[in-house]
Amino acid sequence: MPLGNLTSQFFANIYLNELDSFIKHKLKIKYHIRYVDDFVILHKNKFILKHYKEEISYFLKKYLKIELHKEKSKIYSLDKGIDLLGFRNFYYHKILKKNKRRLLKNKINLILKEYKEKKDYDKFILRIEALFAHLETGNTYNLRKNIIKKIIQ
Repeated sequence: MPLGNLTSQFFANIYLNELDSFIKHKLKIKYHIRYVDDFVILHKNKFILKHYKEEISYFLKKYLKIELHKEKSKIYSLDKGIDLLGFRNFYYHKILKKNKRRLLKNKINLILKEYKEKKDYDKFILRIEALFAHLETGNTYNLRKNIIKKIIQ
């Protein structure tokens, strides 16, 4: 199924529900965040995190027949920020990742181009509102202001 397809997100959530149960009930991890196939575990002790990673890796291979991504599953200090859902998340703020800014610029250009061609105002507004809903979860005030300036032009 294509990545980003709603059904693939739905099935990923169902499939990985077993992982959530394992993390919560077997490992008794207190701070666990998962969105579709991305997840984060928070703990003060990096040795405990290494242990959790080994246990989760074993569980995924044995019971779900999948593996952790070798380059993306790493242990980081929270003060350096955590990449999740297109943002770099810090203690008290989150910023849009640089590669997502480029994608956003291209997406805005595409939405504007489609609007100029089809003049479907309702669809245009829905797409812009969806982008802003995601952006508003981070520290993106200036970015959103610049997008509005571009739209007005």
